[in-house]
Amino acid sequence: MHIWQLLEPSEHRRLRDIRSFLQDRVRPESLEYWNREEFPHHLLPEMAAHGLGGIQLDGSSELFKGLVYVEAARADVSLSALVGIHNELIVGMIQELGSAEQQKKWLPALTQFTALGAFALTEPDHGSDIAGGLATTATREGNEWVINGAKRWIGAATMADFSLVWARDTEDHAIKAFIVESDRPGFSTTKIANKIGLRVMQNADIRMDEVRVPESNRLPGAKNFAAANELLKHSRAWVGWQAAGVQLGIFDIARDYALARTQFGAPIAGFQLVQLPLAEILGNAMASLSLMADLARIQGTGDLEMVQAAMAKSTTTRLARESAAKGRAILGGNGVTSDYEMAKLFGDVEILYTYEGTYEINSLIVGRAVTGVSAFVNQH
Repeated sequence: MHIWQLLEPSEHRRLRDIRSFLQDRVRPESLEYWNREEFPHHLLPEMAAHGLGGIQLDGSSELFKGLVYVEAARADVSLSALVGIHNELIVGMIQELGSAEQQKKWLPALTQFTALGAFALTEPDHGSDIAGGLATTATREGNEWVINGAKRWIGAATMADFSLVWARDTEDHAIKAFIVESDRPGFSTTKIANKIGLRVMQNADIRMDEVRVPESNRLPGAKNFAAANELLKHSRAWVGWQAAGVQLGIFDIARDYALARTQFGAPIAGFQLVQLPLAEILGNAMASLSLMADLARIQGTGDLEMVQAAMAKSTTTRLARESAAKGRAILGGNGVTSDYEMAKLFGDVEILYTYEGTYEINSLIVGRAVTGVSAFVNQH
């Protein structure tokens, strides 16, 4: 669909370089780390050398950022999640909501991947209803805040230098955000194991028991949940790029397999029942890419609204789920073992379908916008 050609020549050249790195270095290495549920720390300096830690701040166009996320997800969805969360929710949050001192302390290291952060919003008992149900508390005591509570599904928390913790002020009940360094007394993380997807990403449970941080660790721009919602709007759009990218990965694997696999004396690529799903996978991918390219245009003018981000996230992940099922079927029995890569993507797509707002919640955001009636609360 010539979407890459919409980039300026310099960004187009840079994207080709990033694609080569991701396909040649990241994709081959990611499989064994996925199988073992481990993170390839040795790739972080190389990722930083290709600018993946700082695309939020380097003046890149929205389309370029999106296509970087596409190429990252095409190579490995877990590492694309790290790159996206890092830029959209960690670097972006400190840049937009942090103090000058916080920006000076953390942004240089973050952009080089010599420091990592985690975005700690979701809780064990509050996911879709986090806006009203957030239970983690922060109590002001002099020049310190005392934080108590638990967070769940927090990406990279086990290896992060700090977490951006959203907590409810016990005095005014407003939701605020704090930089909580991982070595503070009372702060602990536990890796969530046995996931069916995004197995390279180290998701964790966080517990905070009387964790004390200075007032200087509070992000001054995070005064209520609206600040979190603004970040979530852009991170939902980012997942749409992930979903488009993983579909290109699904197509790559399915097409290459169909050309190489021989049955009944001929490559299965010549069978009608293989060409049909290949065409459908490619159509889904192009529909997703075209939708996301339009979303980037809207982001570039500053006009992105939550309903657009929610529609893009729900639609592209629905198509990705469909594409993953078709791709897995093309590989037959070989589609159920990660040795052939497709099973890895099949599992990863399930996570995309659910995180950053479930498919159902994002669909209800769209439904509310087009009808003017909220279906979030049971009226009976």
